[in-house]
Amino acid sequence: MTTLSNRTRALEAAVQVLGSQGVRALTHARVDEAAGLPKGSTSNSFRTRASLLAGVVEWLDAADRSGLDDHGERMPQTPEQFVDALTSFALVATGPERARTTARFALFVEAAHNDTLRETLARGRAHVLAGAEATLRALGAQDPVTSARTIGAVSDGVMLHRLTVDPGLDPRPHLQAAVDAALH
Repeated sequence: MTTLSNRTRALEAAVQVLGSQGVRALTHARVDEAAGLPKGSTSNSFRTRASLLAGVVEWLDAADRSGLDDHGERMPQTPEQFVDALTSFALVATGPERARTTARFALFVEAAHNDTLRETLARGRAHVLAGAEATLRALGAQDPVTSARTIGAVSDGVMLHRLTVDPGLDPRPHLQAAVDAALH
C-alpha cells in the first residue's frame, strides 16, 4: 500500500474543498482538516493561497495529462467513436468526478482575475485541444483547430449545465451536433 505525501493529500483535499464548497472556502486550515493533516501542513507545502491555487491547477493538469496519455493509443477512429468518448467523458466528469469538475470551473472563474492562474489553465487546455485537433484532423475536419475549440466549448457548456441548471441534460445530442458540424 502506497502512502501519499502530505503535499498530495493536501492537493486532493483542496480539489474536494473547491468542488464541494467553492473557491471562497479554500483555506489552508480547511484543506488540512479535509485531508486529515496536522494544522499547518498545507501551508508548509503552499505558503500562500495563490501558491495553493496554482498547485491545484498544476496537479489537475498533470492528472488530466496522465489520463489522456493512458488513452492516447485509443484515438477514436470514427466520428461515432469520438462522440462516444466525448459523451462518456462528460458523464463521468459530471457524475463520479463531479467535485473535480466543479473545482475546475471554480478555478476558471478565479482565473478571470488572476493572470498566473489563467496562464496555467491555458497550458492544460492547449494539451487537451491538441488531442482533439489530432482526432479531428484524422477524421477529415477542414479546420481542426477551430473545430476542436468549438467542441471544447460545447463540452464545457454541457458539463456546466449538468452541474448547475440541468442535471439530467443528455450530452450526446449536443456533442453529436458539434462533431457533425466539424466534419461537414
